[in-house]
Amino acid sequence: MKVLVTGGSGFLGSHLVERLEREGADVTVPRSAEYDLRREDDVVRLFENAEPEIVYHLAALAGGIGANRAEPGRFWYENLLMGAYVLEQSRLRGVEKLVTLGTICEYPQHTPVPFREENLWNGYPEETNAPYGIAKKAHLVGGQAYRDQYGLNVIHLLLVNLYGPRDNFDLETSHVIPALIRKMTENSERIELWGDGSPTREFLFVEDAAEGIALAGEHYGGGEPVNLGSGDEISIRELAEFVAELTGFEGEIVWDESKPNGQPRRQLDVSKAERLFGFRARTPLREGLQQTIAWYRSNRVASVSSQ
Repeated sequence: MKVLVTGGSGFLGSHLVERLEREGADVTVPRSAEYDLRREDDVVRLFENAEPEIVYHLAALAGGIGANRAEPGRFWYENLLMGAYVLEQSRLRGVEKLVTLGTICEYPQHTPVPFREENLWNGYPEETNAPYGIAKKAHLVGGQAYRDQYGLNVIHLLLVNLYGPRDNFDLETSHVIPALIRKMTENSERIELWGDGSPTREFLFVEDAAEGIALAGEHYGGGEPVNLGSGDEISIRELAEFVAELTGFEGEIVWDESKPNGQPRRQLDVSKAERLFGFRARTPLREGLQQTIAWYRSNRVASVSSQ
């Protein structure tokens, strides 16, 4: 199979590419220096050169609460544009299947826990990342519309926060786990964290995520979105204490309650993924955190200097 993975050189993408290549796929990974997915002519040229049979659209502008608050317009525009161009070229080139990655940020702010796919449209997303979530939600709507009108096989997966080796450890744009690991590794006396620590989050180890995406690409062909996560919920305060234990941080943790908490709770109902394509997360949080911390300590000079 000739497979195109946008964002294939990134955090999640690199793990998915490794998984696909182990299965014998002929994978094309576009480089941003050569193909700007925000430009239609570049996306046209990419599809002409790659001639893909299956496309995994992973490329995205993503980040934590701070990054989303700083550049909401950019998060909406660039994600919307990339998805639209990839969707249209998939149709024009006769792609057999397009896998688009959504996000838990698509869910309404006050979705009942655990989040079930049928609740996706029951309200507006949490405001700190709504532009990003709505752009991703538009990919779901576009995919369903293309399925209805053109018969294009588009599937949409709703992912929780990921973590693991090769994550983004830039404190300006990273998500909570890499930020905690870096802060607690580089500071011994005191760190400051946003909010009050009460919100809950769900985390999925990156290698498990790659496995789930590949399984969906291989075995799922429906038009309805499917949650992809671990199904486990933990508060940010508990997570911080957990990372402190594993990194050996014994300093003071200060909570800045003038900063936003974000969505109060996040936990997915992951039963549909197991039922439809046999995915269940295998990596416990402790084991995944240990692997991530070990990777960061071995690669932190390179991982920080490259960001």
